Amino acid sequence: MKQVLMLLSYLLLNVNLVLSDNLIHNNYLREGISLNGRWHYIVDMYETGYYNYRWQPHDGSDNPGAGAFYLNAKPKDKMDLVEYDFDASPTMLVPGDWNSQEEKLFYYEGTLWYKKSFDIPTFDASKRYYIHFGAVNYRADVYVNGKKLGVHKGGFTPFNFEMSHLVKAKDNFVIVRVDNKRAADEVPTLNTDWWNYGGITRDVTIYEVSQTFIEDYNLQLDKINNKLLSGYIQLNGADKANQKVSVKIPELKLTKEFVTNAEGKAEIKIPIRKLNYWSDTDPKLYDVSIISPMDIVSDKIGFRQISTQGADILLNGEVIFLKGICIHEENVMRGGRAYSMEDAKILLGWAKELGCNFVRLAHYPHNENMVRLADELGLLVWEENPVYWTIQWDNPETYKKAETQLKEIISRDKNRASVIIWSMANETPQSEARFQFLSKLAQTTRQLDNTRLISAALEDHGKQDNPNSMVVEDKYADEVDVLSFNQYYGWYGGDIESIKNIRWEIDMDKPIIISEFGAGALQGYHADSLTRWSEEFQDLLYQETLPTLARIPQLSGITPWILADFRSPRRMLIPYQNGWNRKGLISETGNKKKAFFTLKKFYSDLDK
Repeated sequence: MKQVLMLLSYLLLNVNLVLSDNLIHNNYLREGISLNGRWHYIVDMYETGYYNYRWQPHDGSDNPGAGAFYLNAKPKDKMDLVEYDFDASPTMLVPGDWNSQEEKLFYYEGTLWYKKSFDIPTFDASKRYYIHFGAVNYRADVYVNGKKLGVHKGGFTPFNFEMSHLVKAKDNFVIVRVDNKRAADEVPTLNTDWWNYGGITRDVTIYEVSQTFIEDYNLQLDKINNKLLSGYIQLNGADKANQKVSVKIPELKLTKEFVTNAEGKAEIKIPIRKLNYWSDTDPKLYDVSIISPMDIVSDKIGFRQISTQGADILLNGEVIFLKGICIHEENVMRGGRAYSMEDAKILLGWAKELGCNFVRLAHYPHNENMVRLADELGLLVWEENPVYWTIQWDNPETYKKAETQLKEIISRDKNRASVIIWSMANETPQSEARFQFLSKLAQTTRQLDNTRLISAALEDHGKQDNPNSMVVEDKYADEVDVLSFNQYYGWYGGDIESIKNIRWEIDMDKPIIISEFGAGALQGYHADSLTRWSEEFQDLLYQETLPTLARIPQLSGITPWILADFRSPRRMLIPYQNGWNRKGLISETGNKKKAFFTLKKFYSDLDK
């Protein structure tokens, strides 16, 4: 009974920590103390540092032993037994994944502990201190100075914890237990088609804020009225009520003042006379300051409207065709998780060279660098929740994990003009439970953000009596703003020479985006155009597919699969795959395949 009570107490503690709402949003341009760099690490395959030998969590006990890694214990004398030492352990770079940094950890899935010592040179006991993580894959247990701050699940979304009560000016340490084991009830689940990079994969930063600070804000062009900016400012702290807050946009000679309500929130409505709207051809960003009596946050925000009208997608009231490409968050030449602005410049630079005005960030939220840079480059963005293939649709806890990650990415990127589509899922098998799951996600999304479009990557198939007649028979198609589906005729079934004969029978008056098509090719392998894995075969599929897709009356965009080859343990064929998904238009060495130039010409011809 004692063990059960300890476990229940531990679980309740974690629930409270996970659901903490004291979060610093839109931190990207805040000044902070970076904890990036070398961190000590310990590989803990048996989770010895987290559980005792009775499989009870150390941090669920009032008197944990020295075996609890988060204590960073040192022997008190020469007879004291402590069976770990972070300071004698090796180091690796943060941000970064462990798979690509240490050869012995290439295939490792499990627990690894990180430790970093830090000082706060400007420490002020009257301030509040938060530790912020851009992302940790998948579960992160965070401890500062031997005390637990909280738990976060989700490998691609940001989180932070307040640590004001624990830190001091010098000799602090943070320890993070990272567990990237896949599980059936998680999001994503066991089965994916990308590498499960483990580790602290994005920036770690300490933020110093006032006792009452700007926790969050939203400022967007109104969905209906293009002469109105709307949103909110949210304060956090004991003095959050009845505070004067303001929005300042110097270029518009605009300063507007508002007063927060009892919950510290001020609704924003700002009429405007003249505004340069953000677009793919003119990605105008305004310097915006959000000001409170004790805090100021600066941002660069573009203002635009995105909507649909019948089968058209409208950007600022004008029809736009989305010339896109899918992207995985991977630095192919380094062979690891992409994490820096330099990585983003490589990937989005290739997309611009291809002639794209649109990118699909698959199959999970990418680094904030990607959408920030997309804002500057004029690239429209599809962002995707990692509800991928098979999910436990009937499991309420799995739904909560999916919804939480969706809320976190909407919260992070709600002020990014480039983001125009929230995608709920990719290639999910149909059932009533799945329909309810995804419909609830869409409903939540519309409640949080009604200024963007909702989609999901569905699937098509050939009719039984005519395989060349393709249909999308999915109840969820009625719930989305943009009908999107993946199709691989000529690669997964179907004769490549018959692509020109296929047609889609879709009677919905909605815009259509072909969210995936493509074929694998090993860069540098040349053969005749009907030899699978050759650059010529991939190129032929593009040559046949592109004009066929162009005949779909409702077609509003395409995002072929995929910009660059990426690692995947599912892809085992030697010598062609060797652990890489080869559907990229660019190889893992950065070399362009023949199909890259075919797609580039197709996009160029669309502009003529």
